[in-house]
Amino acid sequence: MAAPMELDSKLAKRVGESSQTNAQKQRVHFGSLEESERQSRKKAVAPEDSNNNSISLEDLAEDTKYEHSESSKRAREDHQAILDEFERKKRARTLAVPTDDGRVRAKLRELSEPQCLFGEGPGDRRDRLRYLLSKLEGAEVVPDEEDDSESEEEEEKEEEFYTLGTQSLLDARRWIARYSLPRVRDRLKKQRAEYELPLPQLKSLRKDLFTALKSYTNLSSQIGDDRPISQSVFSPNCQLIATGSWGGLCKLWSVPSCDSVGTLKGHTDRIGGIAWHPEATISIGANSVNLASGAADCLIHLWSLESELPIASLQGHAARVAKIDFHPSGRFLGSASDDTTWRLWDIETTVELLLQEGHAKEVCAIRFQKDGALIATGGRDSIGRVWDLRTGRSTMVLEGHINEIFAVDFSPNGYQVATGSGDNTIRIWDIRTLRSIYTIAAHKSLVSDLKFFHGSSSFVNEEWSNSVKSTISGLYMASSGFDGVINIWSADDWNLLKSLAGHHGKVMAVDVSSDNNFIASCGSDRTFKLWSNESMEL
Repeated sequence: MAAPMELDSKLAKRVGESSQTNAQKQRVHFGSLEESERQSRKKAVAPEDSNNNSISLEDLAEDTKYEHSESSKRAREDHQAILDEFERKKRARTLAVPTDDGRVRAKLRELSEPQCLFGEGPGDRRDRLRYLLSKLEGAEVVPDEEDDSESEEEEEKEEEFYTLGTQSLLDARRWIARYSLPRVRDRLKKQRAEYELPLPQLKSLRKDLFTALKSYTNLSSQIGDDRPISQSVFSPNCQLIATGSWGGLCKLWSVPSCDSVGTLKGHTDRIGGIAWHPEATISIGANSVNLASGAADCLIHLWSLESELPIASLQGHAARVAKIDFHPSGRFLGSASDDTTWRLWDIETTVELLLQEGHAKEVCAIRFQKDGALIATGGRDSIGRVWDLRTGRSTMVLEGHINEIFAVDFSPNGYQVATGSGDNTIRIWDIRTLRSIYTIAAHKSLVSDLKFFHGSSSFVNEEWSNSVKSTISGLYMASSGFDGVINIWSADDWNLLKSLAGHHGKVMAVDVSSDNNFIASCGSDRTFKLWSNESMEL
């Protein structure tokens, strides 16, 4: 009986275990599945640990030998071309390309490229070089050492420098200071007196003057030479006019009949400048230095009125002498030259006192202030300068023109300077404020010359003796241009008063007589002309 009972108990135990197992299988879990995820990860890692020869996805090599379709190939090529173009433009922005056209041509030659294409300018040529360099993989993208050295050299050249002058130059500077200070004092005294005059009186004087100027017409015309006439200047007494031509001859003519008085022979090339001694034909004798001329033969000749040959010559310039001017005292002479310098000469000893640099290119114009303290120069570097003769310093830089400066003149008021340029404009500068105060669109071509009306000392003194106490000196200005026209401008509001047309070609020079009666002009048509009020009695 014991054995059957044990079998029943074992059977009952197996049935209970099986029912418990079925209950566990049918149980549903709610909530977190972290335990089941952990178990599944263990099962996935277990085969990898057991098999050390397995290969990971990272170790699989990429198969690049598959073939693309034609459209896919074109798309990939276009995409790569766009990326290459972006890289080329990026390199082009960082490339240092020379700015000098000669170096650009040399670099193109090194790359076996044509130096110049049809219709290509310097800027286009530089852009082409930049494009070619940017296409090179190993193109240099840092600034060129030669460019750095050149820029450093340019900076050094721009620095002002001073050299030890001679004792004669020091004596001349002291003499000029003693000469100019009393003249400045007298000028300021007269200007203060004029400021106290009633405004209606000044307006009436101005109106009468401008009305007379508007009636100017051609008084006479004379053929002066076989070649173009480059200069025509009135004598201080306004009874003579001196002309200079490209043939190298200086000629003297009577005013207003324009009859030939004499011919001065000495130059062998084109005459660039003529200037009368301030006291010529007034207080000095005919056998003294009355006239000076400069020419392309690099010489400056000093002339008397008694001989057709020069009484002295000033040598020193290494290139063409452009313009010359006498100091108001008559003791010194200033000359501008194509050798990029202007010079100061002692007329009594014919010694060069000063060789002044300061312009980067040819110096075309020079003019003394009437006080005698300052001198202005202008050149082909588009820069003008005002120099103090007493110290030798450059007191003002006239920077604003975009082309060459061919003419310069001081106003009789002492503080305004006018410059005429190849950009067809005239600029008015104020040396008190050190800036340009007005720009005149003067001509349709380059401005070749300009002159303020400078009344002679006798003319001004006569006005004061008549109790007028207001001088018209400096109230107007005349300019000439290569458009063949002489223009007259008011010197207060800078309006055009009158245009004088009559030359057949370029007008190369203009001058205003100190007695306010005539304007002279000359040009490439080989003539010089006198202009005056049509109602003036001769």
